[in-house]
Amino acid sequence: MFLSYKNLTFNAKISCLLSSSLGLLAATPALAQVRLPRLVSNGMVLQRDAPVRIWGWAKPGEAVSVAFQSKTYRATTGTDGQWRVQLPATKAGGPYELKIDASNHLVVKDILLGDVWFCAGQSNMELPMRRVRDKYPQEVATANNPRIRQFDVPMRYDFRGPKADVSGGSWVALTPETVLNFSAVGYFFAKEINAKYQVPVGLIKVAVGGSPAEAWLSADALKQFPKYEAQVAPYKDSAAVAGIKQRESAAVSDWYKRLHQADQGEAPGQPKWSSPGYDASGWATMNVPGYWANETPLGMVNGVLWFRKEVEVPAAMAGQAGRLELGTLVDADSTYINGQLVGTTAYQYPPRKYDFGPGVLKAGKNVVTVRLISNGGRGGFTKEKTYQLAAGGQTLDLRGPWQYKLGATTPPTPGTTTFQYQPGGLYNGLVAPALPYALKGVLWYQGESNVGRPDDYLALTTSLVADWRTKFQQPNLPFLYVQLANINAAKKEPGESNQAKVRDAQRRLLAQPRTGMAVISDVGEWNDIHPLDKQTVGHRLALAAEKVAYGDTKIVASGPLYQGMKPAGNQVTLTFAGVGTGLVAKGGGALQGFTVAGADHKFVPAQARIEGGKVVVQSPQVEAPVAVRYGWADNPEDANLYNKEGLPTSTFRTDDF
Repeated sequence: MFLSYKNLTFNAKISCLLSSSLGLLAATPALAQVRLPRLVSNGMVLQRDAPVRIWGWAKPGEAVSVAFQSKTYRATTGTDGQWRVQLPATKAGGPYELKIDASNHLVVKDILLGDVWFCAGQSNMELPMRRVRDKYPQEVATANNPRIRQFDVPMRYDFRGPKADVSGGSWVALTPETVLNFSAVGYFFAKEINAKYQVPVGLIKVAVGGSPAEAWLSADALKQFPKYEAQVAPYKDSAAVAGIKQRESAAVSDWYKRLHQADQGEAPGQPKWSSPGYDASGWATMNVPGYWANETPLGMVNGVLWFRKEVEVPAAMAGQAGRLELGTLVDADSTYINGQLVGTTAYQYPPRKYDFGPGVLKAGKNVVTVRLISNGGRGGFTKEKTYQLAAGGQTLDLRGPWQYKLGATTPPTPGTTTFQYQPGGLYNGLVAPALPYALKGVLWYQGESNVGRPDDYLALTTSLVADWRTKFQQPNLPFLYVQLANINAAKKEPGESNQAKVRDAQRRLLAQPRTGMAVISDVGEWNDIHPLDKQTVGHRLALAAEKVAYGDTKIVASGPLYQGMKPAGNQVTLTFAGVGTGLVAKGGGALQGFTVAGADHKFVPAQARIEGGKVVVQSPQVEAPVAVRYGWADNPEDANLYNKEGLPTSTFRTDDF
């Protein structure tokens, strides 16, 4: 029924007016005020020499003007509440201001025009300079360049569709303090590019540790991969996701609660095993570093183990601030010196570098105690890492026998769903909000999480490159990426390797135009998925950028890349691109890392020699070779074919067996 305003009582009229006024006040900020995406903010770096899109939101139909470099650009907000203008290509420079006028007035300050790189992938791209500052102390101390900036995008995923904006972050200029949060790979890359081309460099970091390639694909791209579409379908129901999270979180919390209750080392009313005065004379011993499944009669047990080591501290170290280094531990630890907690880490990968104050060490006997939780698999102390106690300019080696005792044993921790790893989620949460932003190129460091499914990797990444170029509306967008590093213990005999399969897929991705690859199979660490040498990675990416993105056709941007093979009798001649000024066997001596197979497809070690710009391979065990592989191992430590420019050859195979 229609109710006329004139027929209302006085009180009803006042109530109606108040309600209407309050409604307008509540609606105005949400609908009328112009709002910018977080990427378009103070300190941003915009792409030079290319049209640049500036966008935002306001009330539908609202007129918006954008003033930049003495020119004004106008737009009208659409029915969806979005507006967009395009600025013309502008040379490198700044700082500038951007002024937006509509129902409100906004000013974006300290804008630079330079080169913008989208830094994506998993933990080796995410890994900050903080993790490598001990390796590069001078880099950290001198990192002071306002023309290098980073926008660190918080991790977010979504399965219902693309998000319109990132969830947080800001543009940060490089200083000795801020560099600690910069992507280490991104920092070294940006430093070289800035130095060579004398232009500002902006890094948009969206990397997420452990993320597989399929998590970064749009819904359109995922249509090519029905199994991944099916995998993510249940997670489009946000209520179902919330329920899964609640159940899994409760199960994990209950696991830790029961573990704590069962841990004899923390039993109520009993002496704490972390106490320096605790009598551990009856404990067994184990050599550290090592894994208790291999070093003790306990075998593959999960739960809590306590480790203790008595250390004689000289007077010069007593009372001094210091650092305890315990390599990396599997999985979570709480670590004490003389009963004082000096550090705790919740998972296996971060290096244990625990700094402590001057009141911890004393002259004479000191006790280091580690409460170590194994969530599953082999627990222990990673081999060939640093284990030491340092203070007052002196260092004590902590390797050797430690006492140990089992505090509690439990089944492995209940499994959980890592939602950020599910197909499409990171594209929606991290890539989609940045799509209007003009880029110089993409830096991609990913692949470790796809090693278990290597046969999909080439198709996934080929699709990803095409997908992002389409979505960013930059069909020639340079896509530079890092090949997987060497990892795991080296093996003498030839065999299959998923790591090698992924590296070969990465090599084959170079068939896509305007792509470049940094080979780093010589800078990894066999016992660490996060090798510290990020400077070499950044340098080799910069070389690729100079050729692919900056058009320097004279530069040797990569090591030798397999081109073709020609069998003749009992030998095979291999040809390569990227030879540069010549092929060499690094370190001198014979070429290594090659295997060869005949019709039986059984690969055996091969003899290899350089002839001109080619490599000739043969083996007395193979009369008529049909296939060759190089660096075909998780850790191809003997592979030594380089060019004279010092760049290594990529893993490759000539077969598709």
